[in-house]
Amino acid sequence: MRNPKIGVVSLGCPKNATDTEVMLGLLNKAGFEVTFDNDEAQMCLVNTCSFIGDARKESVRTLVELADQGKELIIAGCLAQHFKEELLTEIPEARAIVGTGDITKIVDVITSIARDSSLRVVEVSDVPNNYDDEVLPRMQTGVGASAYLKIAEGCDHACSFCIIPQLRGKFRSRSIESLVKEARMLVHGGVKEIILVSQDSSYYGLDIYNRMALPELLEALHEIEELDWIRIMYCYPTETNRALLETMARLPKVVKYVDIPLQHSHPDVLAAMARPKHPEKVMDLIRECLPGVKIRSTFIVGFPGETEEHFQHLYDFIERYRFDRLGVFTYSKQMEVPSGHMSDQLPEKVKKARQKRIMQLQHGISLSLNEAMVGTTIPVLVESFDERKRLYIGRSQWDAPGIDNQVYIREGEHDVFMAEVNNVLVEEARPYDLYGVACGEESLKELMTTTAKAAK
Repeated sequence: MRNPKIGVVSLGCPKNATDTEVMLGLLNKAGFEVTFDNDEAQMCLVNTCSFIGDARKESVRTLVELADQGKELIIAGCLAQHFKEELLTEIPEARAIVGTGDITKIVDVITSIARDSSLRVVEVSDVPNNYDDEVLPRMQTGVGASAYLKIAEGCDHACSFCIIPQLRGKFRSRSIESLVKEARMLVHGGVKEIILVSQDSSYYGLDIYNRMALPELLEALHEIEELDWIRIMYCYPTETNRALLETMARLPKVVKYVDIPLQHSHPDVLAAMARPKHPEKVMDLIRECLPGVKIRSTFIVGFPGETEEHFQHLYDFIERYRFDRLGVFTYSKQMEVPSGHMSDQLPEKVKKARQKRIMQLQHGISLSLNEAMVGTTIPVLVESFDERKRLYIGRSQWDAPGIDNQVYIREGEHDVFMAEVNNVLVEEARPYDLYGVACGEESLKELMTTTAKAAK
């Protein structure tokens, strides 16, 4: 049997990234040679995304580019779950299709096609529900001192615009024991920040413990020595309750950052989306329970039937609540979900114009909030060094990797320590970045007093 060198491309969300790391970990444990230089690879594992139209286009473009380079393709992830055998027909270079619930079969799949050069394999369960509670080996693909911990798979909500339940199945939590075990393994390998991800993290535990158990998971993770930060991504409005928020406020390692995609503010649009109404209630609750919190949210503009009045309601809502971090997406029509069949679909030109107006508003809000941090000292997890700017780059506790602000740091009189949390005095603010100088341990007292001030 030949032993091809296997390259990798991971597309889409952090949840997909953890699946990629598990597949690579299993392949590495089985003795396959994995490379992060696809030019060296004979075979490429591509973990695809199929969430919205643009994600599908990116996945297909990546597959075509690799095929043109003569690579044999193993197509995994959401696009594989979505289109199954069609990918084998349309892409001759595809040797195997692996669904979202079948990633633990990756070793058997690649062993089979490595043994038989004429074989083509489809390993896609109709219901993607094979979510193993076992702690599986992972090969980290990211850099820095952060790692994602996927606490659950699937989703039980039925948002009218979302295809995730079809691609990922019903919500399935992992046990607290297995998650703590995996987190300890990651921290032992040098990780300082654990980022909890799932389709709906606030729903965690309801299926296996008959209660929402995210506060208990946070308590257990908080006991891990050498772990500095715990971050929660993807909370749901109706499940972000007082018990969760008070636990976040009480535990020092849990960063005071809430990621809560609200999607819209107008009750008519939220009803059409099958989303919870009255987002102002959860916003007020978060700020009441978590002093100094910074809130990230995402919104969709141009949903079918969204009028100018609906849009203005959203604009005013964002202006009122002054979100610290914000993403705005134009509605992506998909015929597999109810919203794709709704009347009053809006032109792309209208969607883009509305997106631009919101982002112009947010630009000013973000600059104002960042300027308020000048002169304060904040903790920053340092992750890289920019050779051109001769500055270190990191993130504050209020910033998730890849989507939020960055902090650029010069050394000054104090050293900067890579992959560690450093104290940084903020000297300059820009709309989406901060610039500062490293300051030593003697600034810890200042850090404790100014962090709360900066976050108000």
